[in-house]
Amino acid sequence: MSMKDCKKIESKEEETSKDAAVVERDDYMKNSSELVELTKTRLMRAFVEAQDPSSKHLSTVQVLVFIFIRESKGEREGKKTMDSDIIPELESNKTMKDEAEQAVARLHTTTSNEMKSSTQETEEMRRIRQMRVFVERKDAFSKEVDDLMLRRFLRARVLDVEQASDMFLKYLKWRQSFAPNGSTSASEVPNQIAQNKLFSQGSDKRGCPIAVLLGARHFQVKGGLKEFKRYVVYAFDKLCARMPPGQEKFIFIGDLEGWGYSNSDIRAYLGALSILQDYYPERLGKMFIVHVPFVFMTAWKIVSPFIDNKTKEKIVFVVNKMLKSTLLEEIDESQLPEIYGGKLPLVPI
Repeated sequence: MSMKDCKKIESKEEETSKDAAVVERDDYMKNSSELVELTKTRLMRAFVEAQDPSSKHLSTVQVLVFIFIRESKGEREGKKTMDSDIIPELESNKTMKDEAEQAVARLHTTTSNEMKSSTQETEEMRRIRQMRVFVERKDAFSKEVDDLMLRRFLRARVLDVEQASDMFLKYLKWRQSFAPNGSTSASEVPNQIAQNKLFSQGSDKRGCPIAVLLGARHFQVKGGLKEFKRYVVYAFDKLCARMPPGQEKFIFIGDLEGWGYSNSDIRAYLGALSILQDYYPERLGKMFIVHVPFVFMTAWKIVSPFIDNKTKEKIVFVVNKMLKSTLLEEIDESQLPEIYGGKLPLVPI
């Protein structure tokens, strides 16, 4: 290779190196510009949220548009830009600065939570598809259920597809034998209905239908445990039918005022619990147990070991003096039963 050829190669390498440097510089400037833009966006969001909390509803795109308009106007009129306008004001006002920093922290937390929620939803959808393929191969009736039902069984089994599928297939088998016509009618549970112990009216702040059970009206009657279990299914189906679109849970108020040993029915309690946990997973939003007499705790000690942890987390024992205030945290007064200081009369389910 001649010296002339070597010089040509060196020249080409220099040009290539210069081109690479230009590309690297442009990428750096682009990334730096994006970083500055992101910083300004967060700074502006922090500033305006500190001034007006309602501005937190603005999207990032809207904030960027305001920044673009402000800086464009500043360039045309020779005015200060966002950097020189806001930063000194924040620095000179410690309270505003602290509020802005807190707003930025909230922004980070919100963004992180939204990302986690989005990831969780994506993972749920993937597992729902896996579960559907599996259960439809095992039972053709699986094709008739929607994704929301499969998701409830998945969530009850912490997104374990195998366990959720097994639980769901057992539910289908039970449902087909227990209610072959698709539902339980009032004519099948006359003795339970005659006790006039269960009521349903109103909804909580999220739209969950509310049920009230007067425990002192329950006694062991003709028809026994078999009819009682049918009554539980009859009641749960009624509550589910009242749910508005997008809602999947109901609220239960178990009122034990006047409850005594003659009302105690451990087999019935365990039967209702089994139906709730095995066949209506993720349907209970919250259960308030109110007016609890001391003697009830004997029955509770027998039943509570059979309650799974997820269900236990939804059960709240309410102190009498805090009854109305506790219920009002979840239920508007207009939807609260009259017996608890609300506006609605009790309506039998």
